[in-house]
Amino acid sequence: MEIANLDTRFALRFHQYGLLRPLDAAELSDGTLRYLLWVAALLTPRPPELLVLNEPETSLHPSLLPPLAALIATASRRSQVVVVTHAQLLIRTIETIDEQARVLTLVKESSRTTLEGQGLLDQPSWHWPKR
Repeated sequence: MEIANLDTRFALRFHQYGLLRPLDAAELSDGTLRYLLWVAALLTPRPPELLVLNEPETSLHPSLLPPLAALIATASRRSQVVVVTHAQLLIRTIETIDEQARVLTLVKESSRTTLEGQGLLDQPSWHWPKR
């Protein structure tokens, strides 16, 4: 990867084995660019206390979900990470990598959303961790 400053524009050029020339960011797919942004956000040297990822699987090829799960598990060692997702592969992989991961399933019935396994007057089965 090469970083350049062309006329005060930030540009990336990717070198890949087998290609005769580097690729500009404009030549990459939306999914590839999104994945690179997730890598940057999840591996930041100064992580925030809380990261909330809303459907990070959007536009990603399914083969990128296990590596994304590994990045999320890595980030969760330094930050509290909340992931909202429909991707079962992502959920299963995070659970496999990180034994401390908690999965909360929301259920929508009759235009009402509830937490699976929790009655209307029950205390939640989870709590926000203290930092």
